[in-house]
Amino acid sequence: MSWFESLVLGLVQGLTEFLPVSSSAHLRLTAAFSGWQDPGAAFTAITQIGTEAAVLIYFRKDIGRIVSSWFRSLFDKSMRGDHDAQMGWLVIVGSIPIGVLGVTLKDQIEGPFRDLRITATMLIVVGVIIGIADRLAARDESGGRHRSPKQRKTLKDLGIRDGLIFGLCQACALIPGVSRSGATISGGLFMGYRREDAARYSFLLAIPAVLASGVFEVKHSLGEDSAVAWGPTLFATAIAFASGYAVIAWFMKWISNKSFMPFVYYRVALGIIIIALVTAGVLSPHAAESAG
Repeated sequence: MSWFESLVLGLVQGLTEFLPVSSSAHLRLTAAFSGWQDPGAAFTAITQIGTEAAVLIYFRKDIGRIVSSWFRSLFDKSMRGDHDAQMGWLVIVGSIPIGVLGVTLKDQIEGPFRDLRITATMLIVVGVIIGIADRLAARDESGGRHRSPKQRKTLKDLGIRDGLIFGLCQACALIPGVSRSGATISGGLFMGYRREDAARYSFLLAIPAVLASGVFEVKHSLGEDSAVAWGPTLFATAIAFASGYAVIAWFMKWISNKSFMPFVYYRVALGIIIIALVTAGVLSPHAAESAG
């Protein structure tokens, strides 16, 4: 991997990680359209550490309260009813599905799931799901001629059942093209949560899974037979951090009163284009991972 490739891929990772368009799909597609080798699942996992560092800094006050309250609740029973302490447990509970499936499906994630035909299909299918969820949320928020606006849930209404459902939605993002934020936010909208609350929990929920995945890939890639180009990969991680932070700041302001439909149209159009190019033989559905 060249330094220019790492710059471009780092920007792509940072710009798409928090938008409902699938960062893993865009990394895969950027390499395919550019004629580069697939950066691979290890590159994706390591550069996501950069974007999660952006989450840690942007939500540092929330995370500080949650970690502090959760830790104190382990020794002080009176703290166990505290909302922040409960959020700590709910993030742990919501992380179980992706942890289990990530280990179970590791070979598929690094191999068959990276087929461009699967990526394109997921872009379209999940795009339609996000569109439906967005319409339902908009209907509740605006009401109608014969009904009043419906009050949607906040994170104070989050319980174990909803936390697990959020977690299952997040686990779907193991397949390129799904989108971690798209799956979890749309899942939250279907369950009746406000857009900004679904997004906030989505970002918090991603922290344990992404950091664990990144650390695992770093440890795995430190062996003598490692195919990771460490210099360009770390550079891409730094670029992903800077661009990712800017996207979070923008997205959290935008999501409170804007529709997801532009992302839906983009996903569906991109999926159709990919299927057409693969069918015409312009793009190969498979690509070998980079050798470094």
